[in-house]
Amino acid sequence: MPAGYPAVTCGKKGKRVSTLASKIVPFGSGGRIVKAACHSLSVAALGLNALEAQFSERDFAATFVRLIGVIMNVRGRVIVTGIGKSGIVARKMTATLTSTGTPAIFLHPADAGHGDLGMVTPDDVVLMLSHSGESTELGPIIQYCKRFAIPLLGMTARAHSTVATAADICMLMPDVPEACPNSLAPTTSTTVQMAFGDAMAIALMEMRGFSADDFHKFHPNGRLGAQLIKVRELMAKGADIPSVREGASLLDATIEMTRARLGGTAVVDREGRLIGAFTDGDLRRTVTGKQNLTEAVGRFMTHTPLAVGPDELAQEALHLMHERNVMLLFVCDNGRLIGAVHMHDLLNAGVA
Repeated sequence: MPAGYPAVTCGKKGKRVSTLASKIVPFGSGGRIVKAACHSLSVAALGLNALEAQFSERDFAATFVRLIGVIMNVRGRVIVTGIGKSGIVARKMTATLTSTGTPAIFLHPADAGHGDLGMVTPDDVVLMLSHSGESTELGPIIQYCKRFAIPLLGMTARAHSTVATAADICMLMPDVPEACPNSLAPTTSTTVQMAFGDAMAIALMEMRGFSADDFHKFHPNGRLGAQLIKVRELMAKGADIPSVREGASLLDATIEMTRARLGGTAVVDREGRLIGAFTDGDLRRTVTGKQNLTEAVGRFMTHTPLAVGPDELAQEALHLMHERNVMLLFVCDNGRLIGAVHMHDLLNAGVA
Protein backbone atom coordinates (compact mmCIF):
# COMPACT_ATOMS: atom_id res chain seq x y z
CA MET A 1 0.00 0.00 0.00
CA PRO A 2 1.57 3.36 -0.99
CA ALA A 3 2.36 5.76 1.80
CA GLY A 4 -0.45 8.10 2.67
CA TYR A 5 -3.26 5.60 1.88
CA PRO A 6 -4.01 3.73 5.13
CA ALA A 7 -6.51 0.88 5.22
CA VAL A 8 -9.90 1.18 6.90
CA THR A 9 -12.38 -1.40 8.18
CA CYS A 10 -15.77 -1.63 6.52
CA GLY A 11 -18.53 -4.17 5.90
CA LYS A 12 -20.16 -6.75 8.15
CA LYS A 13 -17.13 -9.04 8.13
CA GLY A 14 -14.74 -6.21 8.89
CA LYS A 15 -12.81 -6.55 5.64
CA ARG A 16 -9.96 -4.07 5.30
CA VAL A 17 -10.02 -2.10 2.08
CA SER A 18 -7.95 0.70 0.61
CA THR A 19 -9.15 4.26 1.25
CA LEU A 20 -7.77 5.36 -2.13
CA ALA A 21 -11.33 6.11 -3.25
CA SER A 22 -11.91 8.23 -0.17
CA LYS A 23 -8.82 10.27 -1.02
CA ILE A 24 -10.31 11.00 -4.44
CA VAL A 25 -13.97 11.39 -3.46
CA PRO A 26 -14.94 13.01 -0.13
CA PHE A 27 -16.97 10.79 2.20
CA GLY A 28 -19.79 13.33 2.35
CA SER A 29 -20.44 13.13 -1.40
CA GLY A 30 -21.36 9.43 -1.32
CA GLY A 31 -25.06 10.26 -1.47
CA ARG A 32 -24.58 12.40 -4.56
CA ILE A 33 -22.65 9.61 -6.27
CA VAL A 34 -25.35 7.02 -5.65
CA LYS A 35 -28.05 9.50 -6.64
CA ALA A 36 -26.28 10.24 -9.94
CA ALA A 37 -25.95 6.52 -10.71
CA CYS A 38 -29.61 5.86 -9.92
CA HIS A 39 -30.64 8.85 -12.04
CA SER A 40 -28.75 7.36 -15.00
CA LEU A 41 -30.53 4.03 -14.59
CA SER A 42 -33.89 5.76 -14.21
CA VAL A 43 -33.43 7.74 -17.40
CA ALA A 44 -32.28 4.59 -19.23
CA ALA A 45 -35.43 2.79 -18.07
CA LEU A 46 -37.56 5.66 -19.37
CA GLY A 47 -35.78 5.34 -22.71
CA LEU A 48 -36.49 1.61 -22.92
CA ASN A 49 -40.12 2.19 -21.96
CA ALA A 50 -40.37 4.80 -24.71
CA LEU A 51 -38.96 2.33 -27.24
CA GLU A 52 -41.43 -0.35 -26.15
CA ALA A 53 -44.26 2.17 -26.48
CA GLN A 54 -43.18 2.87 -30.06
CA PHE A 55 -44.11 -0.68 -31.00
CA SER A 56 -47.70 0.02 -30.03
CA GLU A 57 -47.80 2.70 -32.73
CA ARG A 58 -49.18 1.24 -35.96
CA ASP A 59 -46.72 3.02 -38.27
CA PHE A 60 -43.67 2.06 -36.21
CA ALA A 61 -44.75 -1.59 -35.95
CA ALA A 62 -45.49 -1.76 -39.68
CA THR A 63 -42.10 -0.26 -40.50
CA PHE A 64 -40.41 -2.78 -38.21
CA VAL A 65 -42.16 -5.67 -39.98
CA ARG A 66 -40.97 -4.29 -43.34
CA LEU A 67 -37.42 -4.01 -41.98
CA ILE A 68 -37.45 -7.63 -40.79
CA GLY A 69 -38.86 -8.73 -44.15
CA VAL A 70 -36.05 -7.02 -46.08
CA ILE A 71 -33.36 -8.59 -43.86
CA MET A 72 -35.02 -12.01 -44.05
CA ASN A 73 -35.01 -11.93 -47.85
CA VAL A 74 -31.56 -10.48 -48.44
CA ARG A 75 -29.38 -12.85 -50.46
CA GLY A 76 -26.13 -11.42 -49.12
CA ARG A 77 -25.26 -9.92 -45.75
CA VAL A 78 -26.42 -7.14 -43.50
CA ILE A 79 -23.73 -4.42 -43.61
CA VAL A 80 -24.04 -2.60 -40.26
CA THR A 81 -22.43 0.82 -39.95
CA GLY A 82 -22.23 3.77 -37.59
CA ILE A 83 -19.69 6.25 -36.23
CA GLY A 84 -18.67 7.05 -32.67
CA LYS A 85 -20.82 5.48 -29.95
CA SER A 86 -23.35 4.40 -32.58
CA GLY A 87 -20.47 2.57 -34.29
CA ILE A 88 -19.74 0.66 -31.09
CA VAL A 89 -23.41 -0.32 -30.86
CA ALA A 90 -23.28 -1.33 -34.54
CA ARG A 91 -20.38 -3.68 -33.81
CA LYS A 92 -22.32 -5.35 -31.02
CA MET A 93 -25.40 -5.56 -33.23
CA THR A 94 -23.30 -7.22 -35.94
CA ALA A 95 -22.00 -9.82 -33.50
CA THR A 96 -25.52 -10.59 -32.24
CA LEU A 97 -26.95 -10.95 -35.75
CA THR A 98 -24.10 -13.17 -36.91
CA SER A 99 -24.34 -15.50 -33.91
CA THR A 100 -28.10 -15.90 -34.28
CA GLY A 101 -28.28 -16.90 -37.93
CA THR A 102 -28.20 -13.60 -39.85
CA PRO A 103 -24.92 -13.08 -41.78
CA ALA A 104 -23.68 -9.59 -40.94
CA ILE A 105 -20.49 -7.55 -41.09
CA PHE A 106 -19.47 -4.17 -39.65
CA LEU A 107 -18.32 -1.43 -42.00
CA HIS A 108 -16.41 1.46 -40.43
CA PRO A 109 -17.42 4.74 -42.09
CA ALA A 110 -13.87 6.09 -41.89
CA ASP A 111 -12.61 3.14 -43.93
CA ALA A 112 -15.56 3.03 -46.30
CA GLY A 113 -14.25 5.85 -48.50
CA HIS A 114 -10.79 4.28 -48.61
CA GLY A 115 -11.66 1.03 -50.34
CA ASP A 116 -13.88 -0.82 -47.88
CA LEU A 117 -17.01 0.07 -49.84
CA GLY A 118 -15.85 -2.72 -52.12
CA MET A 119 -17.14 -5.23 -49.57
CA VAL A 120 -20.72 -4.07 -50.20
CA THR A 121 -22.35 -6.07 -53.00
CA PRO A 122 -25.71 -5.66 -54.78
CA ASP A 123 -26.96 -8.67 -52.79
CA ASP A 124 -26.39 -6.93 -49.46
CA VAL A 125 -28.42 -4.49 -47.39
CA VAL A 126 -26.93 -1.64 -45.34
CA LEU A 127 -28.17 -0.90 -41.83
CA MET A 128 -27.04 2.59 -40.73
CA LEU A 129 -27.10 3.79 -37.10
CA SER A 130 -26.96 7.49 -36.27
CA HIS A 131 -28.76 9.21 -33.40
CA SER A 132 -28.58 12.63 -35.04
CA GLY A 133 -28.77 11.31 -38.60
CA GLU A 134 -26.25 13.95 -39.68
CA SER A 135 -22.82 12.33 -39.22
CA THR A 136 -20.78 13.51 -42.21
CA GLU A 137 -18.68 10.31 -42.21
CA LEU A 138 -21.77 8.38 -43.37
CA GLY A 139 -22.09 10.44 -46.56
CA PRO A 140 -19.97 8.22 -48.85
CA ILE A 141 -21.90 5.12 -47.78
CA ILE A 142 -25.25 6.81 -48.48
CA GLN A 143 -24.04 7.93 -51.91
CA TYR A 144 -22.76 4.44 -52.71
CA CYS A 145 -26.07 2.84 -51.75
CA LYS A 146 -28.00 5.28 -53.93
CA ARG A 147 -25.64 4.87 -56.90
CA PHE A 148 -25.79 1.06 -56.91
CA ALA A 149 -29.39 0.62 -55.69
CA ILE A 150 -28.37 -1.10 -52.46
CA PRO A 151 -31.21 -1.09 -49.89
CA LEU A 152 -30.47 1.34 -47.06
CA LEU A 153 -32.07 0.82 -43.66
CA GLY A 154 -31.76 3.68 -41.19
CA MET A 155 -31.97 4.02 -37.41
CA THR A 156 -32.12 7.59 -36.16
CA ALA A 157 -34.00 9.82 -33.73
CA ARG A 158 -34.36 12.73 -36.19
CA ALA A 159 -37.24 12.38 -38.62
CA HIS A 160 -35.96 14.98 -41.11
CA SER A 161 -32.26 14.15 -40.92
CA THR A 162 -30.06 13.11 -43.84
CA VAL A 163 -30.12 9.44 -42.81
CA ALA A 164 -33.91 9.40 -42.36
CA THR A 165 -34.46 11.07 -45.72
CA ALA A 166 -32.02 8.84 -47.60
CA ALA A 167 -33.11 5.52 -46.06
CA ASP A 168 -35.46 3.22 -47.95
CA ILE A 169 -36.80 2.14 -44.57
CA CYS A 170 -36.15 4.24 -41.47
CA MET A 171 -36.78 3.18 -37.88
CA LEU A 172 -37.40 6.39 -35.97
CA MET A 173 -36.03 5.87 -32.47
CA PRO A 174 -37.61 7.77 -29.55
CA ASP A 175 -35.82 11.07 -28.96
CA VAL A 176 -34.96 10.39 -25.32
CA PRO A 177 -32.96 12.67 -22.98
CA GLU A 178 -29.41 11.60 -22.23
CA ALA A 179 -28.51 10.67 -18.66
CA CYS A 180 -25.44 12.88 -18.94
CA PRO A 181 -25.94 16.03 -16.75
CA ASN A 182 -24.84 18.11 -19.74
CA SER A 183 -27.15 16.18 -22.12
CA LEU A 184 -24.13 15.56 -24.36
CA ALA A 185 -22.58 12.13 -23.76
CA PRO A 186 -24.52 9.39 -25.59
CA THR A 187 -26.00 7.28 -22.79
CA THR A 188 -29.74 6.69 -23.00
CA SER A 189 -29.72 6.95 -26.80
CA THR A 190 -27.15 4.16 -27.15
CA THR A 191 -29.03 2.04 -24.61
CA VAL A 192 -32.13 2.36 -26.80
CA GLN A 193 -30.12 1.51 -29.93
CA MET A 194 -28.67 -1.57 -28.25
CA ALA A 195 -32.06 -2.75 -27.07
CA PHE A 196 -33.58 -2.26 -30.51
CA GLY A 197 -30.74 -4.31 -32.05
CA ASP A 198 -31.45 -7.15 -29.64
CA ALA A 199 -35.18 -6.94 -30.37
CA MET A 200 -34.45 -7.10 -34.08
CA ALA A 201 -32.17 -10.13 -33.68
CA ILE A 202 -34.74 -11.97 -31.57
CA ALA A 203 -37.48 -11.24 -34.11
CA LEU A 204 -35.25 -12.63 -36.88
CA MET A 205 -34.51 -15.73 -34.79
CA GLU A 206 -38.24 -16.26 -34.36
CA MET A 207 -38.86 -15.88 -38.09
CA ARG A 208 -36.05 -18.28 -38.98
CA GLY A 209 -37.04 -20.86 -36.38
CA PHE A 210 -33.50 -20.63 -35.00
CA SER A 211 -33.11 -23.60 -32.61
CA ALA A 212 -30.70 -24.63 -29.86
CA ASP A 213 -29.02 -26.90 -32.43
CA ASP A 214 -28.42 -23.91 -34.69
CA PHE A 215 -27.10 -21.92 -31.73
CA HIS A 216 -24.64 -24.70 -30.88
CA LYS A 217 -23.24 -24.64 -34.43
CA PHE A 218 -22.19 -21.02 -33.93
CA HIS A 219 -21.12 -21.40 -30.26
CA PRO A 220 -19.15 -24.68 -30.04
CA ASN A 221 -16.70 -23.50 -27.38
CA GLY A 222 -16.84 -22.31 -23.80
CA ARG A 223 -19.54 -22.78 -21.20
CA LEU A 224 -22.34 -21.90 -23.60
CA GLY A 225 -21.18 -24.57 -26.03
CA ALA A 226 -20.97 -27.15 -23.25
CA GLN A 227 -24.56 -26.42 -22.23
CA LEU A 228 -25.70 -27.22 -25.77
CA ILE A 229 -23.76 -30.47 -26.28
CA LYS A 230 -25.95 -33.46 -27.00
CA VAL A 231 -25.60 -36.90 -25.47
CA ARG A 232 -24.65 -38.44 -28.82
CA GLU A 233 -21.50 -36.31 -28.90
CA LEU A 234 -20.17 -37.70 -25.61
CA MET A 235 -21.52 -41.27 -25.39
CA ALA A 236 -19.51 -44.46 -25.82
CA LYS A 237 -20.37 -46.16 -29.11
CA GLY A 238 -19.95 -49.49 -30.85
CA ALA A 239 -17.53 -51.85 -29.18
CA ASP A 240 -16.98 -49.36 -26.34
CA ILE A 241 -20.52 -49.93 -25.06
CA PRO A 242 -20.52 -52.49 -22.21
CA SER A 243 -23.29 -55.03 -22.87
CA VAL A 244 -24.13 -58.68 -22.27
CA ARG A 245 -27.07 -60.91 -23.11
CA GLU A 246 -29.65 -61.78 -20.48
CA GLY A 247 -28.36 -65.36 -20.24
CA ALA A 248 -24.75 -64.32 -19.61
CA SER A 249 -23.20 -65.32 -16.31
CA LEU A 250 -22.32 -63.00 -13.44
CA LEU A 251 -18.67 -63.66 -14.29
CA ASP A 252 -19.20 -62.59 -17.91
CA ALA A 253 -20.95 -59.43 -16.76
CA THR A 254 -18.10 -58.66 -14.35
CA ILE A 255 -15.52 -59.14 -17.09
CA GLU A 256 -17.51 -56.86 -19.43
CA MET A 257 -17.76 -54.12 -16.77
CA THR A 258 -14.02 -54.36 -16.15
CA ARG A 259 -13.28 -54.11 -19.88
CA ALA A 260 -15.37 -51.00 -20.50
CA ARG A 261 -14.54 -49.27 -17.20
CA LEU A 262 -17.85 -47.43 -17.01
CA GLY A 263 -19.00 -48.95 -13.73
CA GLY A 264 -21.71 -51.10 -15.23
CA THR A 265 -22.97 -53.01 -18.21
CA ALA A 266 -26.19 -53.04 -20.16
CA VAL A 267 -28.20 -56.25 -20.46
CA VAL A 268 -29.86 -56.67 -23.86
CA ASP A 269 -32.09 -59.18 -25.58
CA ARG A 270 -31.30 -60.85 -28.89
CA GLU A 271 -32.65 -57.83 -30.84
CA GLY A 272 -30.32 -55.49 -28.97
CA ARG A 273 -33.09 -53.89 -26.89
CA LEU A 274 -32.12 -52.67 -23.43
CA ILE A 275 -33.84 -54.81 -20.80
CA GLY A 276 -31.65 -54.28 -17.74
CA ALA A 277 -28.43 -53.02 -16.19
CA PHE A 278 -25.83 -54.59 -13.95
CA THR A 279 -23.59 -52.17 -12.04
CA ASP A 280 -20.73 -52.21 -9.55
CA GLY A 281 -23.32 -51.81 -6.80
CA ASP A 282 -25.27 -54.83 -8.04
CA LEU A 283 -22.03 -56.84 -8.10
CA ARG A 284 -21.15 -55.93 -4.52
CA ARG A 285 -24.60 -56.93 -3.31
CA THR A 286 -24.36 -60.21 -5.24
CA VAL A 287 -20.92 -61.08 -3.83
CA THR A 288 -22.12 -60.26 -0.32
CA GLY A 289 -24.87 -62.81 -0.83
CA LYS A 290 -22.22 -65.40 -1.82
CA GLN A 291 -23.86 -66.13 -5.14
CA ASN A 292 -22.31 -68.50 -7.66
CA LEU A 293 -20.68 -66.43 -10.44
CA THR A 294 -21.96 -68.91 -13.02
CA GLU A 295 -25.57 -67.86 -12.40
CA ALA A 296 -27.34 -65.79 -15.04
CA VAL A 297 -26.98 -62.03 -14.70
CA GLY A 298 -30.66 -61.63 -15.53
CA ARG A 299 -31.56 -62.74 -12.00
CA PHE A 300 -29.62 -59.90 -10.40
CA MET A 301 -29.84 -57.04 -12.89
CA THR A 302 -31.82 -53.84 -12.41
CA HIS A 303 -34.91 -54.00 -14.58
CA THR A 304 -36.05 -50.99 -16.66
CA PRO A 305 -32.79 -49.04 -16.14
CA LEU A 306 -32.53 -45.33 -16.76
CA ALA A 307 -31.99 -44.45 -20.41
CA VAL A 308 -31.93 -41.28 -22.50
CA GLY A 309 -32.17 -40.53 -26.19
CA PRO A 310 -29.13 -39.51 -28.26
CA ASP A 311 -30.54 -36.05 -28.95
CA GLU A 312 -31.09 -35.16 -25.29
CA LEU A 313 -28.93 -32.30 -24.06
CA ALA A 314 -25.98 -33.56 -22.03
CA GLN A 315 -26.94 -31.02 -19.37
CA GLU A 316 -30.34 -32.73 -18.99
CA ALA A 317 -28.67 -36.13 -18.75
CA LEU A 318 -26.41 -34.83 -15.97
CA HIS A 319 -29.42 -33.44 -14.12
CA LEU A 320 -31.10 -36.88 -14.34
CA MET A 321 -27.97 -38.54 -12.96
CA HIS A 322 -27.88 -36.21 -9.97
CA GLU A 323 -31.61 -36.61 -9.41
CA ARG A 324 -31.53 -40.42 -9.48
CA ASN A 325 -28.08 -40.75 -7.89
CA VAL A 326 -26.52 -42.79 -10.71
CA MET A 327 -23.21 -42.49 -12.53
CA LEU A 328 -24.09 -44.27 -15.78
CA LEU A 329 -26.88 -43.79 -18.30
CA PHE A 330 -27.58 -45.93 -21.33
CA VAL A 331 -28.59 -44.35 -24.62
CA CYS A 332 -31.38 -45.90 -26.66
CA ASP A 333 -33.02 -45.22 -29.98
CA ASN A 334 -36.50 -46.79 -30.21
CA GLY A 335 -35.56 -49.11 -27.37
CA ARG A 336 -32.35 -50.36 -28.98
CA LEU A 337 -29.08 -49.78 -27.15
CA ILE A 338 -26.80 -47.42 -29.11
CA GLY A 339 -24.57 -45.88 -26.43
CA ALA A 340 -23.61 -45.29 -22.82
CA VAL A 341 -22.56 -42.10 -21.06
CA HIS A 342 -20.79 -41.76 -17.70
CA MET A 343 -21.04 -38.76 -15.41
CA HIS A 344 -17.29 -38.21 -15.61
CA ASP A 345 -17.54 -37.83 -19.41
CA LEU A 346 -20.10 -35.06 -18.93
CA LEU A 347 -18.10 -33.25 -16.27
CA ASN A 348 -14.87 -33.51 -18.27
CA ALA A 349 -16.66 -31.89 -21.22
CA GLY A 350 -17.59 -28.92 -19.05
CA VAL A 351 -21.26 -29.82 -18.71
CA ALA A 352 -22.61 -28.51 -15.41
